[in-house]
This record gives sequence, C-alpha cells and structure tokens, in this order.
Amino acid sequence: MKFTELKYERPDYDAVVKEYETLLNELENAKDKASFLPVFERINALRSRLSTMYNLAYTRHSINTADEFYDKENEFWDETNPLFSVYDTKLSRLCVECPFREELYSDIPEPYFLAAECQLKSFREDIVPLLQKENKLVSEYGKLKASAKITFNGETYNLATISSKAEDTDPAVRKGAMDAKLSFYEAHEADFDRIYDELVKVRTQIAHTLGYPSFTELGYQRMMRLDYNRAMVDTYRREILREIVPAATELYAKQAKRLGTPTVAYYDKAMEFPSGNPMPKGTYEELIQAAGKMYHEMSPETGEFIDRMIEDELWDLKSRDGKQMGGYCTGIPDYKVPFIFANFNGTSGDVNVLTHEAGHAFQYYMSRNIPVLDLQWPTNESAEITSMSMEFNAWPWLELFFKEDTEKYRYLHLSGALKFLPYGILVDHFQHEIYDHPEWMPDERKACWRNLEKMYEPYKEYTGAPILEKGCWWFQQGHIFESPFYYVDYTLAQVCALQFWARERKHDPNAWKDYLALCQLGGTKTFTGLVKAAGLKVPFEEGCLSDVVREVHSYLSEVDDTAL
Repeated sequence: MKFTELKYERPDYDAVVKEYETLLNELENAKDKASFLPVFERINALRSRLSTMYNLAYTRHSINTADEFYDKENEFWDETNPLFSVYDTKLSRLCVECPFREELYSDIPEPYFLAAECQLKSFREDIVPLLQKENKLVSEYGKLKASAKITFNGETYNLATISSKAEDTDPAVRKGAMDAKLSFYEAHEADFDRIYDELVKVRTQIAHTLGYPSFTELGYQRMMRLDYNRAMVDTYRREILREIVPAATELYAKQAKRLGTPTVAYYDKAMEFPSGNPMPKGTYEELIQAAGKMYHEMSPETGEFIDRMIEDELWDLKSRDGKQMGGYCTGIPDYKVPFIFANFNGTSGDVNVLTHEAGHAFQYYMSRNIPVLDLQWPTNESAEITSMSMEFNAWPWLELFFKEDTEKYRYLHLSGALKFLPYGILVDHFQHEIYDHPEWMPDERKACWRNLEKMYEPYKEYTGAPILEKGCWWFQQGHIFESPFYYVDYTLAQVCALQFWARERKHDPNAWKDYLALCQLGGTKTFTGLVKAAGLKVPFEEGCLSDVVREVHSYLSEVDDTAL
C-alpha cells in the first residue's frame, strides 16, 4: 500500500483505556513467564496500533500544517498522548517490578527494562496537564516557522527554500538572502522568546513536580541515557574543545582563504568554494533513480529496502508552502514500514536526505520484525550512527548524484562532519546552561548562546547581522525547542560514523557486515553495547577523538582544496 492509502482512524480513547486497563490487570496477575508473555504481546499490539495512528496523523500534519483535519488530529494527540502515558507508565512499573524479570530477558531484552526505569523516573499522572501544555508550545513553534513567507528579489520563499540561496555564487545574493531570512526571525523575535520562555518554565515545573532539582536531570531520563551520564558528557565536551575546535578553526581558515575573504562571514558559512558548492545534477526524478541504483548495488538488503520506499511512496521530500520545516524519519509499526519527511531545496542537502534519513529508514526496515515495539528503534544517539554512517556508505556512488562535483562534495562532506562537532556540543552545552538557570530572562539566554559561540565557534563572524550578534542563531535550531538534550546524540554518532568511514577507507572487509548487524540489532542493546558490537570505539574513551581527527586530517591533507 502507498503511504496515502494507509488508513488513519482516531482511536476511541475510552475503548483504548478500557482495553489497556484489562490487559494491565491480567499482566499484574501473571504468575510466571509463560502467563506473562502472551499478555505482554497483546499490550505490545495495542501500543503498536496507537503508535501507527499517531505517526500517520503527525506526519500528515507535517506535510501540510494548513490541513484542517490533521490539524485537529494533531491537537487531539497533543492532548491525548500524555493521557496514554499514564498507562504506559503502569506497564513500565509492572515490568520493572516483575519478580521473574530476569527470566524474561531472553524474550524481552534488558534494555527494554532499563528504558522502562527511565519512563518511571520521568512521568507521573499529575504532570499530564503540564505535558499537554508543553506539546502545544512545541506545535506552536513548528507552525510559526512553517508560516514564513520571505520576499527576496521579487519572489516568495519559505525557510527551507530561501536557505538554498546561501549557496549562490554571488556574494550579494548570499547576503541578501540571508538578511531576508533573518528578517523573519527579527520580526518574530518576541514570539520565539515567549514560546521558549514558556517551554523552559513548564519543563522546569514538570521537573520540580517529579522531585528533580532541574529539568537537566529529567532531560537525561527522557532521553534514556542508559549507560552514560552528565559527568561523562562534560568530559567529552572538554575533549571537543581540546581536539576538535582547533581542527575546525583550521578548516574555516582554509575556507576563508578559498573565498578570498579575511574571515567567513555569516552569509558565507554555507559557501565552501568560490566556483560554487557541489549541487546535485539532475531533476528530482533523476535523483530518486540514482538512489535506487545506488542501494541496489550496495547490497541485496538495501536494494529490497529502496524498492519498497519508491513503490509505496514512503516519503515526502519536496518543499512546499505550509509544510513543516526540517526532516525526519519515523516508523509506521502496524505496516512495518518507515517514512521519510524532508524539504528538498536544490542543494547537496537533498542527497544528504537520501542517505542520512534513508539510513534511519533502512535501520528500521532491518529491525521492524523485532517483537518488542520499543526495541525496533535504538535510543537516539545510537539511531544517528546508522544514519550518519549511511552518508559515508554512499561515497562509492556519489558520482551518480554529483558527477564532476563528486570530489568537491566528498571534501565538503568530510570537512563538514568535523566542523559540525563543535556546533553540536555547543547546542548541548547551551541547554545545560538554560535549564540550570531557568530564571534567566530572554536576553540572558541570548548572551549565554553568544558567549558559548565564541568558545566553540570562534571563527563565526556576525558583522552586519545584529540579530545574530545579539545571540539569536539558536532560534533556527528546532531541537532546542522540540527535543531538549537531543543534540549531543548527533555528535556522538558522528564520531562513530567517522570510524566506519575510516574502516571503509582502509578496506576493512568487516565494515559493511558490522554496519548491517548494527541495523538489525535495533534497540536490543544500549548505546555503548551497540557501538562495541559494531566494532567501534565508544566516543567517551580516551583517544577516540584524536584518532578521528588524525584520520580526517590525513584524507583532507591529500586534497588540494583550492583546485576544487
């Protein structure tokens, strides 16, 4: 069935609650593993049904935020998901406190129980109204960004399409487009401030209600940090400053030299080469055909996967007015298929979608038959390993997309991976500061962001952009509003993905086998367990970052970037 044919039906809340309560009662009275597992499986099927309906509603609302029907359905789920969480929490408690819990591990892997413990530590029924408020504020942020209509050179753009102008070869166009984009954020500065201020306050209130000193501790539970903690992240952050920031600073200096400018201006950050950034060669249809050829040649498993994605139209990739910004991959569990949402804008980012988000989708496709719904996906930092690594798996086929710009793209992709790490950890550090100081006013938050930028990204140049100099860049970063403490996951995964890239570069015969096994494991192991199972070094380990920097520098030093 094509995605548009998948049936959506709003669940009958009362009927679902009755069914859930009956099953939970049966589970509580189970005397042994043999009587426990069949009931657990029926609960799993019920939760899969709810997840399917939610993801259909959320995705279709993302595709068209002006669709009145799915706007109402989105509101329903904003209200109802926290109510269903009451019963999910009861399920978690029964599983965690089960007297024969360890006997269940052969059928329900231990990470499920560890995640259930996080669920118990992050939810109580009395916070449901606060969670509903949080959901509404997140939806308001998404709608605000989707509402953007930016006029530039006589044409109207949204936030996704105007971003393509940041890679125009004419500096005047780049500056004009960026200033036009920033004018949207300037015009709505008070709106972004208010939404975020309310989010910080409601999240802090939730944390205090649950007995946490701040939302930071609760945030770690929500993100299901199963085998690392804040102290380990603090150490990792210091390593980024020591190992990666100098390397990224050198790369930006080379970029400025290529552009013939003393520094990289705010409107030039996305512009790597004076001759123009690598752009995909071909129409939308030709890019899809190229993706099909690549995945068929990559492996039998990826070939089967891409056929399903194309034939069942399990993606919406083109940018349109009224469409939510950004990109993501989700799963439709009852149909055992992934779905990719994105906003193509004619830049190399379009190919990144066909590799990064397809990496997420492929992982889900390979683990879709794991019986336990919650373990079909790993935790977020692990999920990002498979997506970021798929970007590098695509290197042998990049000529299909970029033709004569292939080497230019490889340089851009690899150097960009290293440059991303300081920004990624900056986003995480910022959120720690924000939730450690919930009393801050908007201007104090902006000052904090700007100070951290100077620490992690000393090469940023904002002359002529007062909104950025003020410290408002982060308005653009949806994760800060929508998924607090998510962003460090990307940096951890990037370090792992670069290790896969280094193994492929050395023609390691086990690299693809380990990647495939990682996808098949889903969430049946913790983050460090998955990393080790894939034959990689855990990013928190001493020497991991220096090894990555050395490998990347070795490749880039062999490239004459001025000739690209």
